[in-house]
Amino acid sequence: MTNKQVVEALYAAFAAGDMDAAAAVMAPDMTWNEAENYTFADRNPYIGAEAVFTGVFGRTAELFDDFAVEVGTFACEGDTVAVQGRYSAIVRETGERVNPHVVHWFTVRDGKIVAFQQHLDTFAMARALGQLA
Repeated sequence: MTNKQVVEALYAAFAAGDMDAAAAVMAPDMTWNEAENYTFADRNPYIGAEAVFTGVFGRTAELFDDFAVEVGTFACEGDTVAVQGRYSAIVRETGERVNPHVVHWFTVRDGKIVAFQQHLDTFAMARALGQLA
């Protein structure tokens, strides 16, 4: 599998709700970082799949309905795979739709994701979640 295919497999697994398949492409000690100033950055870094599943995706499911990643452009060089796209979701509490730009920055080694960094329009997400004064 190429590094791009590893990342594509992760997105496909998440879209299908297949956490076993997602974990299969993550290194056991993978480091996952949510965007600075985002709601889920409070536990950065998340280490390993289980921490990501409970700390990020579990909490995402509590706040949003119909959450999805609209995958756009891939840029790959060496161990790095960058993906530009958008999130699409409905804020559960307000019914507001959100569709912010996002960039995911992966490091892949030996067929496993070893690091992830999210870049996100945190202002748009904070506004939608009612976190701005």
